[in-house]
Amino acid sequence: MQPKSSSARSPQAELLADATALHAAVSDLVRIYQFRDRDKICCYDISVTQCYALEALAGRGPMRSQALAELLLLDKSTTTRVVDALERKGYVERRADAADARALSLQITRKGRTLYETINRELIAQQAEIVAGFDREACAMATEVIRRLARAAEARFVSGISVGDCAPGTGCSPRRRD
Repeated sequence: MQPKSSSARSPQAELLADATALHAAVSDLVRIYQFRDRDKICCYDISVTQCYALEALAGRGPMRSQALAELLLLDKSTTTRVVDALERKGYVERRADAADARALSLQITRKGRTLYETINRELIAQQAEIVAGFDREACAMATEVIRRLARAAEARFVSGISVGDCAPGTGCSPRRRD
């Protein structure tokens, strides 16, 4: 039996190296997509966050403001500003909630759905260009990995796990993304 060479890394060191590489790759991807989305979506006179709200309402149907805030991981006041802007532009309307007439429900308008579908169609066309050179299995595997990373990141966010000054035990409440 030969002793381990000094170049062999421990499982912990390998995990940290993999995590470092993953962090760099995800950071690059998120940064690029944020700029791409901002540049593509904002040319339609809505913000990326407003587009996320339209997407939620288009995909899930009418919902109360609190449900939208939770879905988008926004605080109530930010959600109100997002919805107010969308309502002023005619993309969303507030209606009496079907389950409770005292409450208001948010609903995407025909104009809002048309806008969302236009933006979504353009973004999907860009994705088609990106994955055109991938074989279907590699594309499916990449999609699954990204979905799993998103679910894990959301679970950590929702549970309040953070870094830096908002780390557990510091007494700081994590900020929600705006």
